[in-house]
Order: sequence, then C-alpha cells, then structure tokens
Amino acid sequence: MPQLSIPFAVAPPAETYGLGAAANPAGSVIGADPLSLRRDGARWMPVMGEFHYSRFPAAGWREELLKMKAGGIDIVATYVFWIHHEEVEGVFDWSGDRDLRRFVATAGAVGLHVAVRLGPWCHGEVRNGGLPDWVVKTFGDAARTDASAYLDVVRRHFTAIAAQLDGLLWKQGGPVVAFQIENEYGGPAEHLLTLKRLAREVGLDAPLYTRTGWPDLATPLPFGELLPLYGAYPEGFWDRDLAPMPGFYPAGFRFSPLRTDAAIATDLLGERAAADAPDTARYPFLTCELGGGMMSSYHRRIRIDPRDIESVALTKLGSGGNLPGYYMYHGGINPVGRTSLQESQATKYWNDLPEKNYDFQAPLGAAGQLRPHYHRLRRLHLFVRDFGALLAGLPACFPAERPASRDDTSTLRWAVRSDGRGGFVFINNYERLRPLPAKPDVRFFLELPDETRVEFPASPVTLPADSAFIWPFGLDLAPGVRLDHATARLLCRIDEGKTPTVFFAATPGVPAELAFNGTAPAVLAPGRDVAHRIPGADGAEIRVVLLDDADSLALWKAPWRGRERVFLTRSGLVVDGEHLHWTAEHVADLPLAVFPPLDGGAPDDGIFQRLHPAAATRVAPPPQELAPTPLRTAGPPREIPFGWTTPAVAMAPIDADFTAAAAWRLEPPPDLDPEAGPLLRLRYVGDVLRVRLGERLVCDDFFNGDAVELDLGRHADALRAGAALTVEILPLHPDAPILLPDGVRPGQPVATLISARLVPRCSACL
Repeated sequence: MPQLSIPFAVAPPAETYGLGAAANPAGSVIGADPLSLRRDGARWMPVMGEFHYSRFPAAGWREELLKMKAGGIDIVATYVFWIHHEEVEGVFDWSGDRDLRRFVATAGAVGLHVAVRLGPWCHGEVRNGGLPDWVVKTFGDAARTDASAYLDVVRRHFTAIAAQLDGLLWKQGGPVVAFQIENEYGGPAEHLLTLKRLAREVGLDAPLYTRTGWPDLATPLPFGELLPLYGAYPEGFWDRDLAPMPGFYPAGFRFSPLRTDAAIATDLLGERAAADAPDTARYPFLTCELGGGMMSSYHRRIRIDPRDIESVALTKLGSGGNLPGYYMYHGGINPVGRTSLQESQATKYWNDLPEKNYDFQAPLGAAGQLRPHYHRLRRLHLFVRDFGALLAGLPACFPAERPASRDDTSTLRWAVRSDGRGGFVFINNYERLRPLPAKPDVRFFLELPDETRVEFPASPVTLPADSAFIWPFGLDLAPGVRLDHATARLLCRIDEGKTPTVFFAATPGVPAELAFNGTAPAVLAPGRDVAHRIPGADGAEIRVVLLDDADSLALWKAPWRGRERVFLTRSGLVVDGEHLHWTAEHVADLPLAVFPPLDGGAPDDGIFQRLHPAAATRVAPPPQELAPTPLRTAGPPREIPFGWTTPAVAMAPIDADFTAAAAWRLEPPPDLDPEAGPLLRLRYVGDVLRVRLGERLVCDDFFNGDAVELDLGRHADALRAGAALTVEILPLHPDAPILLPDGVRPGQPVATLISARLVPRCSACL
C-alpha cells in the first residue's frame, strides 16, 4: 500500500532578491519568496504559455490571445528575435507581424500579463539563436561575452526594445511583468549580470528577472539576481540518438525533488547527470519550458501524444512546481527574411528544422487550431486558477518507495503536496511510448504530523493503466465543510453566497468516493446535476457536481455577464468582454450550456442551461475534397548526406533536391471565405512536403505520419488573384537514417499525396 509520513510545512527563510520595480500605479505588487511567486502579499501561481508574435499574423493576435486566456494562460511569454528585427545592420523593422508594441498592448487589453524573453541570444530554433548574421560575422566568438563592441550593439538592440515597450511595463500600469536574460547560457555569470544591467539602464524594468536554469554557469551567479526557470519535454528533436525516448526523457514522467532536467539540449550539452545548483532551494520552483508539444528535426521525427503533455505538466506540478510554463503553447510560421531564418546544419547549427513550419504540435497550432492537449491542459488550469494560491503554499513530499530505474513500471508513481493538514495526492501512471500497467489494490496511508492518519479510499481500488490525475484530501471548502478525501479530480468552483458549487471529475474506472466532515464516504455517480449536498456552518451548504471524464474536458470557466460562470461545450470557446464566440469543425460540437443560468433562464440539462444562438450560428459547408492535378512524378530518393556534428546525423534536402519531388496543383473554390477559417488538411507519405503559393514557400513539413494543416484564409487574396497553390513531396526511402514513429515508415520509396481536404469551421456567438 502507498504510504507516506508528511511533516509539518515549515515556512522557508525569508530571502532578498535583486529584482525590479514590484508595484504598479494601482498599488498591486508582484514578488517572490523561496516557495512561490507572490501578488499583493498572497501566494500566486500563474500559468505561462509561449507565443511568438513574429511567427503569427498580427491580424489574428487578439483572437489567439483570447484562446490562450480561455485555456487558462495568465502570462504570455515571447522571444524577441533580434534577426527578425534587424536582419541587416541598421535596418530596423518593428512593423506588421513584427510589431512587438502592438502585440504586448493587445495581450494587456485581453487581460494577460507578458514575459519578454530578451535574449539577445534566444534560440527558438532561429538561425544563430536569433543573432543577426552581421552580429555573428562581426563578433564571432566575442558574441555572448562582455566584449565592449558587442555590448554596444546589444545596448542599441535593448534600447529599441525599450522604445517598443515604453508605457507597457508593470510599473507604468502595463502588462510586462518579467524579462528573461539570455537563454541556455553556460558562460561566466558576469555576462548575465552585465546584460541585466544594460536592460535596466535603457528602461527595461520589471518585477521579475529570470534565466533558464540550464546549463551550469562557468562561474557562480550571485544569489537573487535572476530567478532560475526550468523545463522538461516528453521527448526532443535535438538528440543524436535515433532510438525513441533515449537517455533521461523517462525521468520527466516521474516525481522528483530534482528541478534540472538532463534531457534538455543534449545536442549542445551532451549526455550528463542532472544536478541542481547548491542554492536551488532558496528559489521558487518555476518553469518556462514544459513541452507543450515538439517540433520534428530532419533526423528525429517526433509525434506527440496529447497525454505526453498533460502527464509531464502534472508531474512537475506534483513535484513542487509553482509556475507551469509551456514552450510552445501556440505554434506559428516563420516570417519572410532575406534568406531562411530557421536554424540548419548548413548554417553550422546542430539540427535541421523546417524552413517555415514552427507548429510545434502545440496546444494551439500554427493555424490557431485547438489540439486535444489544449483541453487536457485547460482542465488542469481550471484547478490551478481556483486552487493554485493554496497549492503554491504546499511543499512536495515524496514516498520512500519510488521507481528503481527507468524499467520499473510496477512501482506506483505518486507524490503529495501538503501543509501537514491537507493537500493533494498526485498520481502519474503514464509514460510516453511505454505502457504502464494498471495498479491494483491501492489505498493511500498518509501519516500527518499530529499523528492523524488519513486512509483512503475506504476499500482498495485499481488505478487505471496510462492515467494521470490529482486527488484532494483534508481541504476546507466552506465554513464547517471539510473534504476529508476524494477519489475524484477537483476542477473548480462557483461561489454563490453561502452555497458554492464545487466541480469534480470522475477518475475513469475508479468509484468516485467523497467523504466530508468525518462521516462515511459517499460513492457518487457522474452527471450534470448536483450529486451531493453537504451542510456547513451558518446556513452554508456545498453542492457537489461530479462530471464524467468527457464532460470534464468540455468544462470552461470565465466571467460573463457580470459574474463567474462555467460552460459546457466541445467546441473552442472565447470570452471577449460580454461576447461569447465559439468554433468547431463539426456542427455537432457547437451546443453550449452555462451555469449559473442567465437571468430569466432555467436549468434544463442538470444544473446547466442550454443556450440556443441559432440566429448567430454560422454552419460551415461540409469538408471538401480537392482533386490534386499531377504536375510531375517523383524521381528516385536522394542520397542523404550527413552533417558536421559528432555524431553526425542526416541532413535535410536543399532547394535543388526538389527537382526530384512529386508535385501537384490544388484548386480551392473561387468563393473561399476567409471568415470561415478554412483549413487545408494534407495527408501524405514522403520525406519532406512543401506548399507554395506561386513561387512563395508558405509551409513545409518533415513527415511523421500526421497531417499538415494550413490556414488558407490567410492567403485568400493571393488565391483570388490567381496565385497557383502547389504541393511538392520528396520521396522517402524505407532505409532513411532518421527516427520515425512506429508504423509510419514505408516499405518502399514513396512520395504520395493521400488527400487534400478543405475543412471550414462552424461558429456561433452571443
């Protein structure tokens, strides 16, 4: 039986950090202590998601930022890629899709904070890590050092950023609450301090200054100058090993007090044992790069399972994480430059990435499409938003019996966050590409410091295979109402005076047992109505709604029409002030229900009121199959060269190689409606796919078995003007020296366009 003795939570010693201006004009204060971020004296657990403004059309920023907010994001993080703004020395471009000021202002307008990742070296799979070619050519090894001439141009770059952000900083009443200095830097710590000083001298002042917590620095960083932020990915494109899940990736699926992840940047840093710096515990456990998805490099074609993303996020939260931060949360398309702006082995970087595509298999894709893990993370973020201030104050505790090795699939993976009185049990019985069996006969035995013993559930249960969830215990939900334990997932709450409604999600395959106030537990059946009522003090009452797993993934929460409400819909929901807008690929996913009911309305689906906005519903035409017109057949597969690294890996094709690509022309309908957000969904088998509009490359992809999706609405004007839409596919040899997901490697050389489907999207609004 899983057992754990939980100590009393001891307040960590006070620390002084050398950060920036903490208060805004309204008097709201942001800071940190060794346990968590703080806001206005209270613990604060925001959720952060990465979205690169220069990789997405500016016309769509507001809608996409609203989607991020609806997904539970509080802080949008973005790199400022120097090469996107000053590709040619002295020629600056902050216009259009590169308009940092407009992006940050838009984020603030929809209610999001902003973390600006300044660089100057950013990475983000941009050529030279985002340093312009002229910087690399001029300074060589002196770049990313304290060489005075290099610092002069960095100061000019930072000054330009400061001009973009003037008036938008937290201390000015704006949304910018954090600056990251450099990225993945392993040189002398003095350079980071120099960059921070330069940033502050030109006016880049924010409550929080951060750095990536990897790699180790060449010299010690004085304590408190930069908050270290960590990460973990389910699997990475950068490894040189062509076996799936090499090295330390499985560690990301196990609870651990260790914050540093040894699987990140193995191309640059090599295989190494993970170890935290000696002063790590003096900082809060914050993350900026929990994998929201993963790109494919040419030699490693990663295909993400939505459960990968949820599992890693939940595991880091259970390990004590107090800032879930995702890279990427929103995908994009690389902007047009004088040459390719993406990293490649040809430009002496370690990996070949698609030239245009930076979709990252993110929760929100490059076309703004919602992926299944958007909903899985959104469900987790409902919990974080309503209970994060409580969770942030609870230290993580780990059982003595933990998996002995990466091959140990029989030991239960779990951890507890508790103050010694109550808390949460985190269970992760999932690992990428390794089935974890069901765990039978499980009861938890928690020894609290006052010698109270929490035992639940009442009878042993079997925890499902390949599952991950959180169970609460010992929580005060209202005056006189204490939740002793639940074998159901706590989602969120709606407060209505003395009668709050608390939403739980049933754990598939496990009876939903809830016990309150020392009474015998009740086993509840999931549904949309009140499943249980618990009287409290002074006339208070708690109403419990237990949703099934599917409904828990369709639950949203947002303020609307003067109060907090929850919504049930399988579509993608955006709340913009008093307006609701929701979209779906299928009209059957558009139904929407709300709780509490609107004034004058009544519940007609359990506690929920169904909404019927028929007059404002846009029913899209059915998906349309486009008939490709063959232009040429594929030649033989190319001989794949190997790159310059050690060990060497396969190199991506160059433009000349595409003379051997199969090619087709597509004819979208002349009445293409950009308002319907039509996706072009291409299914294919081959090595590399390219989509061109006239002579312009608009999308490319390294085959991993998934479809490629392109928002044709962005190109409606060019299509109406007669630009040809063509698809090219290079043949894939079955013996190509690349990692492919199981089941997608062909048995013979092939370059086939399986289907080209135009998928409009339905929508409704209130």
